[in-house]
Amino acid sequence: MKKFMALITSQKQDGTFTNKVCQKSIDDLPLNDLLVKVQYSSLNYKDALSASGAKGITKEYPHTPGIDVAGIIEESSNDHFSVGEKVIVTGFDLGMNTSGGFAEYVRVPSKWAIKCPNSLSTKESMMIGTAGLTAGLCIAEIEKHKPLNDLKIIVSGATGGVGSIATKLLSLLGSEVIAITGKKDKDDFLYDLGCSNIIQREDFINSTRLPLNKGNYDAAIDVAGGDILSCIIASMNYNGIITACGNVASPKFNTTVFPFILRSNRLIGIDSATCSLKIRKIIWNNFSNIWKLSNLEKMCKTVDLNNLINEIDKILSGQLTGRVIIKT
Repeated sequence: MKKFMALITSQKQDGTFTNKVCQKSIDDLPLNDLLVKVQYSSLNYKDALSASGAKGITKEYPHTPGIDVAGIIEESSNDHFSVGEKVIVTGFDLGMNTSGGFAEYVRVPSKWAIKCPNSLSTKESMMIGTAGLTAGLCIAEIEKHKPLNDLKIIVSGATGGVGSIATKLLSLLGSEVIAITGKKDKDDFLYDLGCSNIIQREDFINSTRLPLNKGNYDAAIDVAGGDILSCIIASMNYNGIITACGNVASPKFNTTVFPFILRSNRLIGIDSATCSLKIRKIIWNNFSNIWKLSNLEKMCKTVDLNNLINEIDKILSGQLTGRVIIKT
């Protein structure tokens, strides 16, 4: 019986949750048609919520979080996937209620997997991960309505996973990127990603008049919700495009119809967890060629399973910058 190592989140009798790297058996994994030897995973905010027992994320414990996986197929009962092929699995139920990527092995349905493009390594794919997929979906949605070149685009949570990749990619594609951040000591990091200007979060909120401010931006990528999203909506130019993909500040926000009926703004929701494989393949293929990002290592930190718990604590407290990938 093959054994492997995994991070396991458990609930104690007093209702609190603990994380520990332990040994598991392959037989503990769910019965699905692909067994994948995990090479890399990545840390996302949703993973940290699962690892802390946040309500509404994971229903049953003990559990192994990790919504991202890149690795090599070790067993397959699907004719479209062969042993030895590189695959990427992100979202769906992986790491939510299905044993996830913070482990040396996962077993997943083939309908969750896509083949990793030849020009991307498994490490590169996890440097991008769900955060990059989400950023890519936002950017693709904006590009449906406006050419990206010379657009003035505001990005919230710009030092985080989604925000940092969005900032880097938009800069590559010719946009002028304005970064919103709550971190006062990360200017060099953000300018290195390619942003043109940095606004401190509280300054942005305090300087914005609701429900309509002066129009300043052509498009937006928002990971925060709450007051940040309210202020972004108020600050868009005519025909502005706002993509909303997160709620790290709050799921609630305040607005009126005025930004929409007076400025023809669009607020578009982005979901990376259950979007179709067809759309995912387009985004991943973009990252492998026309969106190919260089120097990803500069915005990423690589840890092993034993050092992952510290990074989970950091992301929950808002102290994480860039991306964390996990080598198993």
